[in-house]
Amino acid sequence: MPGPRAQERAYRCDVHTHTLYSRHAYSTLEENVREAAERRIELLGVTEHFSDMLFPTRDLRNFQYFANLGCWPRSWHGVTLLRGVEADIVDLSGHLYGHDTLAGRFGVGVGTGPGTLKDMVFGKVDYAIASVHNHDWADGAPLATTTEMYIRALSDPRVLIVGHPGRAGVPFELDPVLEAARDQHKLIEINEHSLNTPEGHDRSYVPCRRIAERCAELGVGIAVNSDAHISYDVGRFEAVPALLDELDFPADLIATRSADAFLAALTAAGLPVAL
Repeated sequence: MPGPRAQERAYRCDVHTHTLYSRHAYSTLEENVREAAERRIELLGVTEHFSDMLFPTRDLRNFQYFANLGCWPRSWHGVTLLRGVEADIVDLSGHLYGHDTLAGRFGVGVGTGPGTLKDMVFGKVDYAIASVHNHDWADGAPLATTTEMYIRALSDPRVLIVGHPGRAGVPFELDPVLEAARDQHKLIEINEHSLNTPEGHDRSYVPCRRIAERCAELGVGIAVNSDAHISYDVGRFEAVPALLDELDFPADLIATRSADAFLAALTAAGLPVAL
C-alpha cells in the first residue's frame, strides 16, 4: 500500500529517451516532444546511444548528429528540451565509448581538432548517462573490480546518471557505488523499461527494488526514466511509481519529479544548463 508520502511523488521529467538516430528506436525528435507535451512532461532529455551498437566504424561522419545538437530549441511545444547522450561503459576501468578514438584522424570537417571522439560528443551535450549494454568483458570479474568500474564512470565530469544498473547484468557492490553517486551529487536510474515487460520484471525487479531501497536509506538521488524507444512510451510511468509507492520512497530524492528539481540536480553536479 502507498505510504503517507505517495501524494508527494511526481514524475514530470523523462531524461532517458531515444529517437530514430539510435537505429533500434522508431520515432522522431518532434514526435517524442509532442508525446511529452501530451503527457504533461515538463522536461524531456534525449539521450541517443553512443556505442558500437550503432555503426560498424567510428568514422566521425556517423556522429555528426551530436555535432549539430545546438540547432535544437530549448523549449518546444511547451516542453523544456535537453541534449544528452547514453554512453556505453566499455571496460573494467570504467572508460566510456569513444575514449580511445582520436577525432583528428578523420578529415571530414567535424571534430577535426585535437581530442577524442568522446571529447567531441561530450562537449556538445548537457549531460551523459553511463550504461552497460554488452557486458561480455565484465563476465567473471571480481566484485571489487566491477564496483570500481562504476565509480570511475561516475567520476567523469559529464556523467550525471548511471543507467539501468538493475538490469545491466554486471554484479557490483551496491553501497560504495551509491555512496559515490551521493557524494558527487549524481543520480542512479530506476528504469521503467527494466520493469514494464514480463521478461524484464522477472530479471530486474529484485535488483531494482534493492537499489531503490538503499538509495532511500543512504539518501541517494534517483532518476525515474522511461528509456523510451518509441514516442508511445515517452513519459509513461507505471511499474516504477508502483515500486516506489511500496517503498514509500522519499519524494525529494526523485530528481525527475519536476523540471526545477532536475535542473537543480544538474547544477549540483556541476552541469548547469542555460535555458
